[in-house]
Amino acid sequence: MARDHQPLHSPDHSATATHPSYLDRRDRRDRRGRRALLAVSVVAATLGTTTLAAAPTALAAPIRLRGHDVSAHQKNVDWHSARAKGARFVYVKATEALSYRNPYFRQQYNGSRRAGLVRGAYHFAVPTASSGTAQARYFLRNGGRWSADGWTLPPALDIEHNPYNRKNPCFGMSRAALVRWIGAFSREVRRGTGRTPVIYTTARWWNGCTGGNRSFGRTHPLWLADWHGAAGPLPAGWSFVSFRQYADDGALPGDQNRWNGSVAQLKRFARG
Repeated sequence: MARDHQPLHSPDHSATATHPSYLDRRDRRDRRGRRALLAVSVVAATLGTTTLAAAPTALAAPIRLRGHDVSAHQKNVDWHSARAKGARFVYVKATEALSYRNPYFRQQYNGSRRAGLVRGAYHFAVPTASSGTAQARYFLRNGGRWSADGWTLPPALDIEHNPYNRKNPCFGMSRAALVRWIGAFSREVRRGTGRTPVIYTTARWWNGCTGGNRSFGRTHPLWLADWHGAAGPLPAGWSFVSFRQYADDGALPGDQNRWNGSVAQLKRFARG
């Protein structure tokens, strides 16, 4: 995702990490600026549970519901302009690790809602900074809450390549340790909000750094970072995509995304 500010040293380099999220540069190579349309099948969340299901048939014509994600890099966003250009949802960066809060969060989160967008908050994970439970609590205290109003997306966890050390994409942690970290974050978010978090990741990171763990796919909606022109492979455990991030710039501020369904389905998903 978008870079907010110049990174400080990571915990691997003996200081606190406060770098915001961004997509693995290797995945971006030769794809900057592409506009890939998501081939859509209808996705529905089973109301009142955390089990996800795909509808049995695809639509005759793909739904192309546009959205985006923003961070402090975008500063104060003109939300009415974004909506006029087609935005119908947005994820806003709230926090990272235990030390970073997006200084533009209030304008971005509240402003998008006033402009008529369905919006949600995300946390960028730095697993070496603290436990998953501690980072989830920090996130929930600083913007990661959810309400069943039809306008608030579930909290999201951004877990991807280590931005501090490209030679160490898995943060120096074992596969089992990362799976435990993600599980602890998820349980705390669900305990605090009643919703299972959306997981943002790449297939490469997930399959490599968690060892292709399949235990999250049935209960956690997938927000896939996939910048290929055609849909690429999914992370292990998932059979469909709820959100797809397909470019880092475009008509909308920040990264460009698609929702895998209609506006009505998005509202139902937001309500839980």
